[in-house]
Amino acid sequence: MRVEKGLLYTKNHDWVKVEGNIATIGLADYAQDHLGDIVYVELPEVDDEVEVGDSLASIESVKAASDIESPVSGKVVEVNELLDDEPAEINKDCYAAWVCKVEMSNPDELNELTNAADYEASL
Repeated sequence: MRVEKGLLYTKNHDWVKVEGNIATIGLADYAQDHLGDIVYVELPEVDDEVEVGDSLASIESVKAASDIESPVSGKVVEVNELLDDEPAEINKDCYAAWVCKVEMSNPDELNELTNAADYEASL
């Protein structure tokens, strides 16, 4: 499994890239590998307000369906519209095919996430 350095990870195998007050969120390699071929992604709406643990996006594959739970609270400021037409981009490169960006309202919530080294060790 590929684990990108410099990212944070959730226990549900999602990744978070932090740039200032913006958290870019996507599906980790472990999760996309276990889901198999992704056929549909239901994205959140821009301006949606989310809390930690809220369903942020739904991913459907040939094997199963799964939700991405928001790892941070805040407002959705951008979604990866490419995934509407090309959901399999997540299978090609899950770290390039981010799902959405959230402007964080409480950056301290990042302290609950795991760094890359600890995440990799947990796999």
